[in-house]
Amino acid sequence: MNNQNPQHSESSSAFINNMVESAIRIGLLFVLVVWTYDIIKPFLIPVLWGAIIAVALMPVTKKLANWLNGKESLAATLLALLGVLVLIVPLILVMGSIYDGIIRLTEVFQAGEIRIPGPTDRIAAIPVIGDKLYSIWSLFSTNLEQAITNYLPQIKTAVGAFAGILGSGVLTVVMSVISLLIAAAFMANAESMSKAVKTVSIRIAGPKGEQWASLIAATIRSVLLGVVGVAFIQAILIGAAFFVFGIPAAGGLTLLVFILAIAQLPALIIVLPVIIYVFSYMDTTPATIFTVWVLLAGLSDNILKPMLMGRGVEIPMPVILIGAIGGMLVSGIIGLFVGAVVLAIWYELFTHWVRTPVGQPEKVDETAQNTED
Repeated sequence: MNNQNPQHSESSSAFINNMVESAIRIGLLFVLVVWTYDIIKPFLIPVLWGAIIAVALMPVTKKLANWLNGKESLAATLLALLGVLVLIVPLILVMGSIYDGIIRLTEVFQAGEIRIPGPTDRIAAIPVIGDKLYSIWSLFSTNLEQAITNYLPQIKTAVGAFAGILGSGVLTVVMSVISLLIAAAFMANAESMSKAVKTVSIRIAGPKGEQWASLIAATIRSVLLGVVGVAFIQAILIGAAFFVFGIPAAGGLTLLVFILAIAQLPALIIVLPVIIYVFSYMDTTPATIFTVWVLLAGLSDNILKPMLMGRGVEIPMPVILIGAIGGMLVSGIIGLFVGAVVLAIWYELFTHWVRTPVGQPEKVDETAQNTED
């Protein structure tokens, strides 16, 4: 005898149908999200950089717009053009210098006029690497053909690495130009973009969404000041030593120091070979002064970064610094900002959770709630 309730059976069947229908809808939505991500993926990094640049330069844009009778579009365009010039002009100069150097080196090599001066005894006196460096340098200065034959694999590797770095640098500049143009579009429509961001933030995070949007903007500016600002100061300090002591290609070396500092790589990568070069031809006293100068300047980021990174936000500096460095290790340069923002939001969530008494519901801001509705 079947005692099953017909009403219960119908509700179970309806429940299963609803589950299947919901699963199909969620699956289709997931597929749509994946396809959308694949479509916008090539543009994601430039748009993110454009948003970061726009947030960082927004105060400057507003000040410039005040001088231009409130023309924000013109101010954003001028800033973008200035940024493009700052990126393009040094690139053209460096590329032109590299091209001329390659042409000249090819002509000299074909004519058999290459003369490499031999190393001095000071090179051999350098601890640990002095003897090895002296022998390699001596071989290149006395028998260039034999030296090239002996070290051909290393030379090919070095040339390939240099070409890769050069190509990567050109691609980075192109992407930076695109990001600047996107940033100009964001800044030109700052008011509508700000309203849209606040609306979406409140929609996603509730009453605290607007507060978090302001926190994200302040964190981005703080990281930019702590990264680009420190890189600029460090490059100026080291570059001044290069120019004062008459180092060849001082301008190009200073630009490389600036790029490495932005990428959070130690400036000592450029500084140490220059120190070796300086000790090979300068007297001990000026060479020592140069060494102390550039070493202190190369290590200055350890002091400047904690001072500048974290200004303008209530988040503790170690949280911002850990987020920036960890984000960079995971996602590259863009991770500097993403990591700092993520940790800042988590810190705010944690402190809010700690301050909320157990069992007491959170008070909802009626103004924010009305805005959301």
